[in-house]
Amino acid sequence: MTAENQGALAGIRVVELGQLIAGPFCGQLLGDMGAEIIKVEPPQIDGRGGGDPMRDWGHGEEKLWWEVVARNKKSVSANLRIPEGQEIVRKLVAKADILIENFKPGTLEKWGLAPDHLHEINPRLIIVRVSGYGQTGPYSERAGFGGIGEAMGGWRYIVGDPDRPPSRMGVSIGDSLAATYGCLGALAALHARERTGKGQVVDSALYEAVLQVMESLVPEYVVSGHIRKRSGSILEGISPSNVYPAKDGEYLIGANQNAVFARLCDAMGKPELATSERYATHVARGRNLRELDEIIAEWSRTKTVDELEALMIEHSVPAGKIYRAPEMLEDPHFEARQSLVDVETPRWGKIKMQNAFPRLSDTPSTIRTPAPVEIGQHNAEIYGDLLGMDAEEMDRLKAANAI
Repeated sequence: MTAENQGALAGIRVVELGQLIAGPFCGQLLGDMGAEIIKVEPPQIDGRGGGDPMRDWGHGEEKLWWEVVARNKKSVSANLRIPEGQEIVRKLVAKADILIENFKPGTLEKWGLAPDHLHEINPRLIIVRVSGYGQTGPYSERAGFGGIGEAMGGWRYIVGDPDRPPSRMGVSIGDSLAATYGCLGALAALHARERTGKGQVVDSALYEAVLQVMESLVPEYVVSGHIRKRSGSILEGISPSNVYPAKDGEYLIGANQNAVFARLCDAMGKPELATSERYATHVARGRNLRELDEIIAEWSRTKTVDELEALMIEHSVPAGKIYRAPEMLEDPHFEARQSLVDVETPRWGKIKMQNAFPRLSDTPSTIRTPAPVEIGQHNAEIYGDLLGMDAEEMDRLKAANAI
């Protein structure tokens, strides 16, 4: 499987040093957009260890996350803890546009790969650094995973039911956000390089990536002393916007705008609610949120999910079913837009996964190659063809546990 590369980043070469979610996801995004991703993994030594731990991550009996996060990548092996492996990175950097790393701050410096040194080799290099707390500040040297960033950035405190401890999402949202902002920064840096001819460092901290999506949480406290709290399935003051019971399941309805609420009332056969003093305005509905939810729930539980869906479509009310993987695979909209695509993999055969995103009309992002099976699967191509190493040199590096 090698689809034609028409992506916006075709011709851009990325060296991915990072491991465990944030770095690899940033590489996945850039690779989907057409960049060549050279993923550097720790080699197996004496048949033990090696590889990005993402190879063994996922849920269920079979671990399949690697198949998504490592698509469109070429795997090479290099031991970054010894000088021979560090020298390989320097040689790769000389031929790269972007380097991604998500090690603890100071690690690159310890390995002799500090940004200043890398920019001496390649002044045009863009270095994406993803970490828990950023590259500066009093917390910068602390270890920090996604959940820590979610807590510090304000996410965890407001997620869950009010009478229970803070909850978490079922995905690693902090890591994914930091990786996405790292990718965004890399794209901006590529554009700036067209003007300046110089690369730069993109510093993406997990907690700040989460903070970016926290809306007006801080100004609300500064101006009025308001502290957002956990509110379960609702947002305080926003009504109706909730998951409501049906005869055979649950259904999400979001009708908090005045005209939309009026259409929901018509669908319910209760048009008088739209002009009631208690519900006629956004503020009034927010004030009487719980009693309004009870009225809607009393009506919704008399209908099946499909009946609710038909009514909401007929009355143009934003609403939808609660999807799991089975519903996604059966849904005609997913199919029509190819939101899920088949990828032929060496290990699992043809499997479904999310397509490349976002969609570009003229330079489409694609899944061109499956995730590499072997650690260092592309050593010969990258070290031999790109860096010009001969077989004797690669044998020497392997004997030294460098690759």
